Order: sequence, then C-alpha cells, then structure tokens
Amino acid sequence: MRRVVFNQKGGVGKSTITSNLAAIAAHQGRRTLLVDLDRQGNSSRYLLGASADLADQATPGSAEFFDSTLKFSIRAPKANDFIVETPWENLHLMPASPLLDELHSKLESRYKIYKLREALIELGADYDEIWIDTPPSLNFYTRSALIAADTCLIPFDCDEFARRALYELLENVKEIQADHNAELEVEGIIVNQFQARAALPQRTVQALIDEGLPVLSPFLSASVKVKESHELARPMIHLDPRHKLTQEFVALYQGLRAG
Repeated sequence: MRRVVFNQKGGVGKSTITSNLAAIAAHQGRRTLLVDLDRQGNSSRYLLGASADLADQATPGSAEFFDSTLKFSIRAPKANDFIVETPWENLHLMPASPLLDELHSKLESRYKIYKLREALIELGADYDEIWIDTPPSLNFYTRSALIAADTCLIPFDCDEFARRALYELLENVKEIQADHNAELEVEGIIVNQFQARAALPQRTVQALIDEGLPVLSPFLSASVKVKESHELARPMIHLDPRHKLTQEFVALYQGLRAG
C-alpha cells in the first residue's frame, strides 16, 4: 500500500501525521518506508533527530534519487540505495534535503514525473507500507507522489479558509486521477488539532460531513505533547503510548487498515 499525505496549505500537520502513522505501522510489525519529498525535511528530522542534518550532507535520499534520474549510468542505482534506517524497528526513511529545490525545474522540464512511481513499485517487494510526505504546494514532487500512490490522505485543521481551499485541492486530485493515475483514491480527510469544546471546529467539520466528504475518525486532538515529541524526535507511539493523542493515532491507523 502506497499512501500520500497531501495538502497545499502549510501548517496542517502533514509531517506529524505521516511520521506518526508510519511509526505505528512499523510498531505493529509492518515493514514500513517513509518517503520525504518536502525540502524542509520535517519528517526526516522527526524520525532521525539531530542525525538528519548529517544525513543532508552524507546520506543519499529523495533529492539524490531524483538527481540520478537526470543522469545516464551503465549501473543505474537501485531505489533502496537512497534509503536509511531509523532508530525504530521496521521503519526506514528516504530523507529529504534542500537540494530538492535546485532539481525542481530540471525534473519538470525533462518530464521525470513517473520515476517515483517506478521506484516505489520496485520497493513494494521490500515493504508492506509506503508513506509519502509532500511539500505544501502542488509542484513536481507532489504530482509525482500522487501519481505514485494508491491512496491520498488529506490533513484538515478545522479552519474556514482551509475548508474553502479543500475543494480546489480535491479538484487537483481529480485531475491527477484523470490524466495520470486512474486508480488513485481519496482515502479520507484527517481532522487535526481538533478542539472538541470549541464551537467553530465542530461546525466546520460537521459541514464537511454534511457535504458528503470522507471525513475519518477519530479526530486528532490538539496537544502540546506533539511539540515534545518533535523536540525529542520520538513519534508519539514511542514517547507516550498511553497518551490520548497516541491512542487517536492508533485508532486512525487501525481504521485505515480495516477500510
């Protein structure tokens, strides 16, 4: 299963959601790969901690993978040459770096948009699940991810502006489906930073449900524990398995598996 977590709006928790769901999959014994395509590398730092900065300099990752597609080589590197281990059992990472920015225009002009799909199909023999974190924009890397994925998950942060932008996002996904990946499915909308006692988030989410959009449950609560999780580079399942937010992540993941 190849899942992409995508939203054109920044600050909606894409990296947090991707990293935590991938960590739960690995914790439950699934061979799991996270592919980080965001040049900010938030997922990479979440899973590798301080060593992610060294990885930017010394370890091949998603940028080096795409760079290799621009070059001819008698011995072309394999997709797993760009993957590193994380501290967590069963969880591997294709880390991101700022080099992704430098490669973007070259990759677009030479139409390398299907190369990620080819690589992830190759890696499917090694992994039960592949999770893809994307930049907060509809650029080459996001399109590559949507073309490569089986399903798409959309984080939503209970904001009225985000609700309006959601329809444009869904139209963009439909375009990718029509032009490049007919099998791509919108698996659901993940409500993040939900405040159950506040009226506006409740109304906003209920409006999505009333409009027939695939809103997933449970909703992910707002919690300061996430900041601690980021600072320590420990996904919630490894930081505090009994925490309410951890249990919400676990229930969300189990719902995805069951669905």
